[in-house]
Amino acid sequence: MSHSAPSLTYLTQPSEARLKGALRVPGDKSISHRSIMLGALAEGETHITGFLEGEDSLNTLRCFRAMGVAITDPADGVVRVKGVGLHGLKAPEKPLYVGNSGTSMRLMAGILAGQAFDTVLEGDASLSRRPMKRVIDPLTRMGAVIESAEGGRSPLTIRGGQKLKAIDYLLPMASAQVKSCVLLAGLYAEGRTCATEPAPTRDHTERMLNGFGYPVERHGATACVTGGGALQGRAIDVPADISSAAFFMVAASIAHEADIMLEHVGMNPTRTGVIDILKAMGADITVHNPREVGGEPVADIQVRHARLRGIAIPEDLVPLAIDEFPVLFVAAACAEGQTVLTGAEELRVKESDRIAVMADGLQKLGVEATATPDGMVIVGRGAERDVFGEAEIWSQGDHRIAMAFSVAGLRARGQIRIHDCQFVETSFPGFADLFTRCGGGLSVEAGAAS
Repeated sequence: MSHSAPSLTYLTQPSEARLKGALRVPGDKSISHRSIMLGALAEGETHITGFLEGEDSLNTLRCFRAMGVAITDPADGVVRVKGVGLHGLKAPEKPLYVGNSGTSMRLMAGILAGQAFDTVLEGDASLSRRPMKRVIDPLTRMGAVIESAEGGRSPLTIRGGQKLKAIDYLLPMASAQVKSCVLLAGLYAEGRTCATEPAPTRDHTERMLNGFGYPVERHGATACVTGGGALQGRAIDVPADISSAAFFMVAASIAHEADIMLEHVGMNPTRTGVIDILKAMGADITVHNPREVGGEPVADIQVRHARLRGIAIPEDLVPLAIDEFPVLFVAAACAEGQTVLTGAEELRVKESDRIAVMADGLQKLGVEATATPDGMVIVGRGAERDVFGEAEIWSQGDHRIAMAFSVAGLRARGQIRIHDCQFVETSFPGFADLFTRCGGGLSVEAGAAS
């Protein structure tokens, strides 16, 4: 199945402009995925506002439509889902395609393990290299029957009609996707299913299940659900994605005289590691108007330019900022002194090997960056006005790498040319426009289909 997009190249312009203004980045990807999944499995209608209209969450929407759920086309972030209940999904006519989205594949594997029909989950070439054994193992222990490509890779064929049994699962790695997969399968299992994580990870699934009226018990690092309940449709207001806001937090921290207000940002405590890390580096970040919207904490975040200093990143913050490290590496390069990251081997199995790709790109730009098996050591050049040189960077089709090097352009001596940026649309539609609108310099060049 070929799903190619025209290749896009980003060209940075060293910007004398001051980054200024108030902006709202697109809706949270994690919550957008889950609002469709839980809305589809609920009884009654779910009304979603702030839905992320990026390729990843749209693929989740299409998958549930293919299983007979009536879902409106998103219009300015508004989506209506007519839930069919936990047992109302229908067999899709062809394989379910999730594109580049590991969240869709891993969470849907949990839901599909409990259905009466067979399904095939497939993704793009990048997703087909990512580890799925981490969800196949616990699901198989619950009684699911799953066939995969070599090495536990996708596509996954999930056999329907299995009777799932509850398990107590100790996660071998800190992964919200694996935890969520086990809990979602637990909705279909007989008895009480528990997932215990070695370090805290994002808890959107637990919060949202509770919000849909499906009780989740929590004891320390363990979350449990009992099978056989029901979800009730509800209204969901998706906050702006802190992972997307992170690019602007770093941009405002490193750009001279910057002052940016990021509005309505999700402040879930399992996701705010990026703020804690930047503050430890000396960033000037103020949280305004904290409030709660639909069970999720939200606030406006003001960021002003600051002189950053290198730090040893505390390992307990790593799972709480796992998606933000590409741009945090750019912040580290703009800091004074050395920044050391350890305990982040998970970065090697994301959309790309983010440790290797970022270290390689930073080296090309003249920064001393040394990749280690579980992190990186970066010698910051914060005292210099131009931290980065000119270079051509290949983002390896990884949206967060492409955006991170766009931010680096703010402190570059010349132009950074970033290839393979078409995947930015998966998580942050309109990134280049928003970046340019608040004073960053970025132009986009289209090429042939990749």
